[in-house]
Amino acid sequence: QVQLVESGGGLVQAGGSLRLSCAASASGRTFGGYAMGWFRQAPGKEREFVAAIDRSGGRTYYTDSVKGRFTISRDSAKNTVSLQMNSLKPEDTAVYYCAAGIVSRDYVSQYEYSYWGQGTQVTVSS
Repeated sequence: QVQLVESGGGLVQAGGSLRLSCAASASGRTFGGYAMGWFRQAPGKEREFVAAIDRSGGRTYYTDSVKGRFTISRDSAKNTVSLQMNSLKPEDTAVYYCAAGIVSRDYVSQYEYSYWGQGTQVTVSS
């Protein structure tokens, strides 16, 4: 079992930055045994992949719309994963979810992730 708690959302103007954090507590398999991902869901839209990081932290994956602006990282000592978001745009407005899973190949698919946080709201004003 893994419990995930996100923090760091809020309201920011376009061009600004936010840093999301996700604190993980795991029983059984350790935090290092899970790939971590960030997804988002805007009003009226389906949940979509944003970024992911593999178990070792050596590989990262991003959706095209955030490449060069967002950075995912993990701290195994603190059992946290972060999403640094720069140059934010109004279209980044959404609820952002942290997810954990034993992902073998398809880091983009939400079905690869077994555990989800409650979400944190990010609102970017124009």
